[in-house]
Amino acid sequence: MRIVIAEDHPMFRAGVRSLLATVEEMDVIGEAANGEEAIAQAEALQPDLILMDIRMPGMNGIEATQLIKERWPGIHILMLTMYRDDESVFTAMRVGAKGYVLKDADEEELLQAIRMVGTGCAVFSTAIAERMMDYFARPDTFHAGGSGDALGSDPLFAELTRRESDILMGIAGGDTNGQIAQRLGISAKTVANHVSNILNKLQVQGRHEARKLVEQSRMSPRKP
Repeated sequence: MRIVIAEDHPMFRAGVRSLLATVEEMDVIGEAANGEEAIAQAEALQPDLILMDIRMPGMNGIEATQLIKERWPGIHILMLTMYRDDESVFTAMRVGAKGYVLKDADEEELLQAIRMVGTGCAVFSTAIAERMMDYFARPDTFHAGGSGDALGSDPLFAELTRRESDILMGIAGGDTNGQIAQRLGISAKTVANHVSNILNKLQVQGRHEARKLVEQSRMSPRKP
């Protein structure tokens, strides 16, 4: 199996490469540190599988996965990430990923996931499978979301949970943490924690930059 590792942390990437080097049927043929490099590697090397980190500088793993699956649908993609939230899982599935494994998975779990995805099967780590079961068991699963639905399926916001999306829309509207908290029925401290997570996931420095991202997304043409 010819594999490309797309991961922005060199030490983690080297660790995965070393692990795969111990498996006779797996061959790491390329590495990428961001989404743009992953696409270039996919085009040049035509691997069987890409291990794709979700959060990378520049183009993230969700965006890269979507473009790769559109151009080379035969390449299998296994998401490798620290994020356990529901929205990241389902967005990864929607854009064509075949599996979703956490970075803290043990070595055998990762190797088994690679083998399964490499043969076209879908696979999720134990922790993710449990979250999916919990998600579908919740009574509000099939109800409409909040104002965050206005973000649509833009890959730029793929890592945000539904609650984070709602809060981001409040930020985009110029609301304070107190106003957002009152509207959503949560504490201002909880909102502040969510805001920190949002800024971290979007890799922006403050509320103003987050607001600009939403404005740019609204102005960008959508695919039919």
